[in-house]
Amino acid sequence: MGETPDSRPPSRHVHRDDALAWLAAHPAEVPASIVTSLPDVTEQSEHDFDGWRTWFESAVQRVLDWVSADGVAIFFQTDVLHRGVWIDKSHLVQTAAAGAHLGLVWHKIVCRTAPGSTRPGRPGYSHLLCFSRTPRPAFRYALPDVLPDAGHGASQKAMGVLACELACRFVLDATSTRLVVDPFCGHGTVLAVANSLGLDAIGVDRSARRCRDARRCAV
Repeated sequence: MGETPDSRPPSRHVHRDDALAWLAAHPAEVPASIVTSLPDVTEQSEHDFDGWRTWFESAVQRVLDWVSADGVAIFFQTDVLHRGVWIDKSHLVQTAAAGAHLGLVWHKIVCRTAPGSTRPGRPGYSHLLCFSRTPRPAFRYALPDVLPDAGHGASQKAMGVLACELACRFVLDATSTRLVVDPFCGHGTVLAVANSLGLDAIGVDRSARRCRDARRCAV
């Protein structure tokens, strides 16, 4: 007997491609939400800082344009220090969202180090921001404003398991979408967490090694 749609195991597909090119070539065929972390300037060797900032703002816009009307776009971003000045990536994301007419559903702070500790040159926190085209009362769902720990991550910059769980659970509880897409999937933590909650997942990354890791990632 074949599996019913509700009983089949969640799917995972990982594509080696440029994220923005993939989004442009693959408009959402089913309702989908995005959970992702856009790379910072240290991961974009083809850009200087000003080029990266322009690329980052354009990439946020492309992600927001792609997400389904009944889905959400969730970004995990860590601020960067450039020539002694902090660049608030949550501000960059919110500016792009305002231009795309998406509302901020919630903004969480995720601790990367213990509160009160110092971490010169890199913040001990990250931003987790959720956007939607339609109002979604986040207060209906029990979501902490501050996560004391991001959870295990595949790398120092990766979105930790606990942050992924908060994001994917909100997709599951507050939207009708059952597909999570991470166009900058890295080692695949978002994909693995989405699958663990019964959500289908698609990941995209330019690195063949990271794509292999993302296909195998488990939580």
